[in-house]
Amino acid sequence: MRYGDGGGVDQAERARRGQVRQWAAELFAVGVSAVEVAGLLEVSTKSAYQWRRAWVAGGAAALASKGASGPDPKLSDVQLARLKVRLDLGPAAAGYGADQRWTLVRVVALIATMFHLRVGITTAWQAMRRLGYTAQLPIHRAAERDEQAITHWRRYQWPAVKRSLPAGAHGSVSPTSAAKR
Repeated sequence: MRYGDGGGVDQAERARRGQVRQWAAELFAVGVSAVEVAGLLEVSTKSAYQWRRAWVAGGAAALASKGASGPDPKLSDVQLARLKVRLDLGPAAAGYGADQRWTLVRVVALIATMFHLRVGITTAWQAMRRLGYTAQLPIHRAAERDEQAITHWRRYQWPAVKRSLPAGAHGSVSPTSAAKR
């Protein structure tokens, strides 16, 4: 997965890559060439040559991880722990009585109130991710929805429609699209 797809390097992957660079330093120390290191560690020769130059200039310490790229998080681990306690109390405890969902706008407001820190929606989303929260989308259904009619249609009419479809079309037709025919 590429960075643009929402991927990237997490803490475990960063540690694994650091271990590979340390193995490269050990191999360089015993006289193994950069091309051989690339083959042994299954990395590109370009990386192996870069690591060799860094190792020659600064030793094994030069190949150590420099940490996550980018700026440090706006909220510290202590602040995140305090935020989690407050989030677990629910939106009602923060004064939101009508709707019992945490939205990012509400989390931004809570962070501003608790820590006197102005953050954006993206920062709130990252904080929620660091805390282990995921997006929860409510299920909105029409007030006029007739569950009995839907159950009846699925049980008695959909099998007949499904049998009448050409071969291979079963996976591409949903009950709602078949009903519109």
